[in-house]
Amino acid sequence: MWYQLIIKSSRELAPVISDAMSELGALSVSLSDTEDEQVFDRLDGEAPLWSQTTVTGLWPGEINPDRIVDALRDLLAPNELPEVEKVKLEDQDWERVWLDRFEPININNHLWVSPVHISPPTPALPTIFLDPGLAFGTGTHATTYLCLKWLTQIELQNCNVIDYGCGSGILAIAALKLGASSAIGIDSDPGAIEVSRVNARQNHVDDQFSAYLPQEMPNGIKAAVVVANILAEPLIELAPVLSGLVAPGGQLALSGMLAGQVDEVKKHYATEFALNCEILDGWALLAGPKLD
Repeated sequence: MWYQLIIKSSRELAPVISDAMSELGALSVSLSDTEDEQVFDRLDGEAPLWSQTTVTGLWPGEINPDRIVDALRDLLAPNELPEVEKVKLEDQDWERVWLDRFEPININNHLWVSPVHISPPTPALPTIFLDPGLAFGTGTHATTYLCLKWLTQIELQNCNVIDYGCGSGILAIAALKLGASSAIGIDSDPGAIEVSRVNARQNHVDDQFSAYLPQEMPNGIKAAVVVANILAEPLIELAPVLSGLVAPGGQLALSGMLAGQVDEVKKHYATEFALNCEILDGWALLAGPKLD
């Protein structure tokens, strides 16, 4: 059993509450949007917060939540502690909960993304099977969906593909399922490299897939298709690298940015690419061919 303490606070007070929760032994502390407000990556490296921010702390079930609340009130003084919601959580097999909620996802009537235990409704379509314990990207997020949809719309037969920031490897695997001849996954997280390799084996495309940390990339590699689903700031910082990975006449897709960040990202690629924009749920995809 676990206890959650949930506090709806202001942008200014949320970090103070977060620090106080950590000081009082919280196993984890998270900050989330209270009112569906978009905030943007800051190029100064500071983490953006919402004007109304919810702070959630998690403690073991044996704690007395009232004592934690009293201690929070003391630590925040002279600031007033906002109302605290106390939630008792029964222990669960969280992977099983995730698995029960993950259903097959259809991508543009050309592709399925499915958990390994479920057969998709249209088995004739290419299908990516993901292990719920090994999925950093499942297609449920708008940016992943936009990238998958884009891959179903371009010519991939016999192409080589680079998935930069590969995570679960879902985009590279999708490209291979859709006809690409080879795919390379690149990620700065060694865990993601291993997960993407496991998922490639699960989907029987491991003989066409290789994965590297950025510093281990083979020299001079280029691909007909490069896709990067990361965040706005690294998309900007990596513009010379990502542009250089696209072969002449190739295609580039960039996602992970909010709609309001499109212009800032686009200007770093505009001299080399003709990029079109698609928006889904406030998130954006920029994609198009490399200019001659």
